[in-house]
Amino acid sequence: MTPTRILVVDDEAGMRRAVERVLGSRYQVAVTGSSREALELASRTSPHLAILDIRMPELDGFELMARLKQRQPDLDVILMTGSVDDQDEKLVRAIRGAAFYFIQKPFDRDVLRTLVERCIELRTRRDDNRRHVQRLERELAEARTFQQSLLPPTDATLPGVRISCRLVPSSELGGDLYDYACDRLGQTALLIADVAGHGASAAMLTGVVKAAFRASEPDGYEPMAVTDRVRAGVSSFGFERFVTLIAAKVSLEPQQLTYVNAGHPAGLLWNAAGRRQWLSSTGPLLSPALASVTKPCGVAWELGVLPYERGDHLLLYTDGLSEALARHPEDTRLLAVVARHQDGGARLVESLLAEVSRHGPTSTPEDDLTLLSAAFL
Repeated sequence: MTPTRILVVDDEAGMRRAVERVLGSRYQVAVTGSSREALELASRTSPHLAILDIRMPELDGFELMARLKQRQPDLDVILMTGSVDDQDEKLVRAIRGAAFYFIQKPFDRDVLRTLVERCIELRTRRDDNRRHVQRLERELAEARTFQQSLLPPTDATLPGVRISCRLVPSSELGGDLYDYACDRLGQTALLIADVAGHGASAAMLTGVVKAAFRASEPDGYEPMAVTDRVRAGVSSFGFERFVTLIAAKVSLEPQQLTYVNAGHPAGLLWNAAGRRQWLSSTGPLLSPALASVTKPCGVAWELGVLPYERGDHLLLYTDGLSEALARHPEDTRLLAVVARHQDGGARLVESLLAEVSRHGPTSTPEDDLTLLSAAFL
């Protein structure tokens, strides 16, 4: 273990010897009577703690402390003074200069020893906390990388459908997800989902949702099958975790959109001729608490069916978008952006994100923002 390094600066030789006698047996102590030399010593030794006399002939203790902290911001400092004048003023300056403590000379050796021990203990805790935070930040970055690996490309063209997707993460680890796939007949399946809450467990649950969607391939990605598989996947989690989603399928013959909306913000189906239809909720959200909630036929959700035509567009999004827009009185803002971008696609998605960013409190959204735009070709 690296010994604690202490720098002692005092122009009185007797005081330097006294401090060295008290602390030298436990710590690595370097002493000097010159403020200028103290700066050079600190550059060579990088002390953990500096004990500085306030009244010095070159630089006083306050100026020396400021210069030392400019070079080494995490340095702890104990200021000493033998003067009885202006005690309150010196104490205030010490506090404002972020000194660890202010001590009067002559000092009691037990007081100094205990003070240094406490300072080193708090420094050790601070270093431990910093390492802990760094580890959490690394794990957060790894979790974000994992989440990004779950997402398919942001832009793709599948049989009969052109897709543009975006996910803007919040400052916390969230639980948004989008996905798409083709069944054996070349028909396109779409998914947008939102896991409640933030943190590692929410991120992990997005993996469960992704796996349930992909495991629905033998069922042709039928929306009811996707929803049922997701419900089974979340059943082992706590009641505080739940998922909302829209699972949709684009059939080519006949031209129709089938979907399940499990407690999710309504999607929008529109075209340039003025069509506006919302994919409203067709059943409850997916939660272990509602695992036994079923209708007499054994199904908790209804299947929505909407015909579509060439040139129609579909927009799906999570509540990060709807809540950001609902914060303002212009409740038609989403439709206004859609009206400006009747061709949908990436330009619409980017414009909606820009609208949220323009009116948001910070550059980083408070919740994940996820959008999926699909154009029927």
